[in-house]
Amino acid sequence: MAGDIESKTTGEYIGHHLQNLTFGNHPDHGWSFAHSAADAQAMGFWAFHVDTMFWSLVLGLAFLLMFRAVAKKANSGVPTRFQAFIETIVEFVDNSVRETFHGTSRLIAPLALTLFVWIFFMNFMDLIPVDWLPWVTQVGAEKLLGADPHHVYQKVVPTTDVNATLGMSLTVFVLIIIYSLRFKGVGGFVSELVMNPLNPKELGMPKVVWPFVMTFNLTLELVSLLAKPVSLGLRLFGNLYAGELIFILIALIFTAGSAWFAAGLSSLFHDQVPAWFWIASTVSIFATLWLNLKGKLAMKPTLLLLLVEMLLVGGLAFLGGQLMHFGWAAFHLIIVTLQAFIFMMLTIVYLSMASEHH
Repeated sequence: MAGDIESKTTGEYIGHHLQNLTFGNHPDHGWSFAHSAADAQAMGFWAFHVDTMFWSLVLGLAFLLMFRAVAKKANSGVPTRFQAFIETIVEFVDNSVRETFHGTSRLIAPLALTLFVWIFFMNFMDLIPVDWLPWVTQVGAEKLLGADPHHVYQKVVPTTDVNATLGMSLTVFVLIIIYSLRFKGVGGFVSELVMNPLNPKELGMPKVVWPFVMTFNLTLELVSLLAKPVSLGLRLFGNLYAGELIFILIALIFTAGSAWFAAGLSSLFHDQVPAWFWIASTVSIFATLWLNLKGKLAMKPTLLLLLVEMLLVGGLAFLGGQLMHFGWAAFHLIIVTLQAFIFMMLTIVYLSMASEHH
């Protein structure tokens, strides 16, 4: 995919990266994968975003297997570093639940841990270079299935798909309703909706105006209630979508600069620099730095190798692109962690409010 930047316009490159791998019932082609954004739109509401579902399930399974393996090996002896790290996460989430949730429920702590780690894993996929996994998918689809690589899409960050974030927030919304009915009963829940924020009984209003006040209260409370899942899902989606877009723009800037500094690469690779070249170059540079840090490569040959490697792949443009990627990735690491934490905390707060009488 990275090698296709030279043969695509900026809009086509960005659009290709932001398009999901969609499977649905097309009016003309029946059940099939969408070959374009127009095909995906024609499939309508019931089309499936295969890449979002695939990565969500894979990362969820990774979370379950990782924590299960640690739980099975946990003992009273000296824990390994990884076990200590996992225990730190569990303790952090448990303390957050204890401080925020004021009711009694065995579901809240496991739910909070699942949301925090699962969303973090999905967000963390945003730190993988934007072209790597889409390129692997394109090559695999072309070699194994004979598909046209230009019609193969792959969005590897599930939380940049509003369907995924709203799906999780709607699940939380259902839990809010269940907890409200469980702790308050149907009468208590309905009473809370129609008697707040203006309680006509406590305010001593004439009963003739009660229906109007209760209707007004119901309108306000329904808006507040429905705003919870919408804001919960859109906040997560918006932050991750913006972060993904910035990574794509950095990739465009880096590639444009590299093409100017290393025009000879285009003729060497017949006007299209393949993605494996950029991957191999990046790995080579990091390997050089790693050998130097481990003391296996002296500073002078390290600098010489880095100079040759960077000149080969675009000189200062490559260095500038990598610095921009590293800088944004370091900042974005805070964002992906913070967004997972916010989603978890708001879920706990909403469920705590649902279990309390007002």
